[in-house]
Amino acid sequence: MLIAGTLLADSETVIPDGAVVVEGETIAAVGDETALRERYPDHERRAFDIVAPGLIGGHVHSVQSLGRGIADDTALLDWLFDAVLPMEAAMDAEATRAAAELGYLECLESGTTTVVDHLSVNHAAEAFEAAIDTGIRARLGKVLMDKASPDGLLEETDAALAASEDLIREYHGAAGGRVRYAVTPRFAVTCTEECLRGCRELADRYDGVTIHTHASENVEEIETVEADTGRRNVLWLDEVGLTGPDVTLAHCVHTDEREREVLADTDTVVTHCPSSNMKLASGIAPVQDYLDRGVTVALGNDGPPCNNTLDPFTEMRQASLLGKVDARDPTRLPASTVLEMATEGGARAAGFDRLGTLREGQRADVIGLTTDLTRATPIHDPLSHLVYAARGDDVVFAMVDGEVRYADGEHVGIDADAVRERATRQAKRVVEEAGIETDASV
Repeated sequence: MLIAGTLLADSETVIPDGAVVVEGETIAAVGDETALRERYPDHERRAFDIVAPGLIGGHVHSVQSLGRGIADDTALLDWLFDAVLPMEAAMDAEATRAAAELGYLECLESGTTTVVDHLSVNHAAEAFEAAIDTGIRARLGKVLMDKASPDGLLEETDAALAASEDLIREYHGAAGGRVRYAVTPRFAVTCTEECLRGCRELADRYDGVTIHTHASENVEEIETVEADTGRRNVLWLDEVGLTGPDVTLAHCVHTDEREREVLADTDTVVTHCPSSNMKLASGIAPVQDYLDRGVTVALGNDGPPCNNTLDPFTEMRQASLLGKVDARDPTRLPASTVLEMATEGGARAAGFDRLGTLREGQRADVIGLTTDLTRATPIHDPLSHLVYAARGDDVVFAMVDGEVRYADGEHVGIDADAVRERATRQAKRVVEEAGIETDASV
């Protein structure tokens, strides 16, 4: 297939009349459309206004999709323990499958072709199956919680680690390597030292398995961890082995000088979730400081209950604007830097090579956008448009591993209407069983 349009090959390279040629799962060529059509005359041609690398959600919660809007305007730990965790505890296998499918379809139709997904304690296999069926690229894992957790989610440490290992054996490398495993302790507040050290030992036993957890999102969280361990959050995670190039830490909003040195020295990946951090009033992550130290920073939406969307374009815009206002410097976090976070930085977080740019030899994850919009008129700079003006609704095409997964408003091979119907039904049941009050009249 030859995919033509104004091509954003990476965060710095724009080819006005460009094209990308896909053969199998790989990008065979990138360049001027006219020249490529002469070289590949028999390839099917598809044209879009803007063609870009598939965006990468460096931290999402697909299985929280059933809770969109259940706990708005609430502090983080209250939001978590009074609403989100009770909802997760009430979810059975059917609800988990519906939630994951819903989340992945929203990602694909918004331009996110890869996710680093933080699931829940129970029924994680349903999300793996959903990732396989929807065609999204995913790094995901069952959540571990072995202390200070509600009934229905609290596990015995050895059993949690054993269940994680069973999932690794079944799903790591599934779908031709498109689906991979991350050992996923929830965060230090709900995990014992034994559990955290066990996560490192488990990841080390399997080639290509990574680690994904939350860290230093909220001041109260940090105070809790320090009271329990005598260490600040990132220093504690470093002590138990949960830093390094195979570790993605979501948020890292509140870190001191020593913690930032550790993140840089260990080559740990940080995922910035600006909309979630603003909505929960967690604070502003020191993203520019991380980048200046050489820390890889990805972008994530976090979960639908704290965002309330999985639109990656929202996160690019928010990340740039929040970084500027925090520093009172309009040159901070320019569009090129933010797009790099959403693509190449995300590839690091997801642990996939040959991903995040449109270059020869890269994996064929490609999105196409329309600019036939008043909001997109005029376009002086396609990169500026992508970061500051585009929205997920502008995406009309998404390809993963050379397979078209979304085109012209339709998901390929998935009945999206049926998914939405199941998710709506399951959400009503789960929220009622969890005893979460909502304004059903809205």
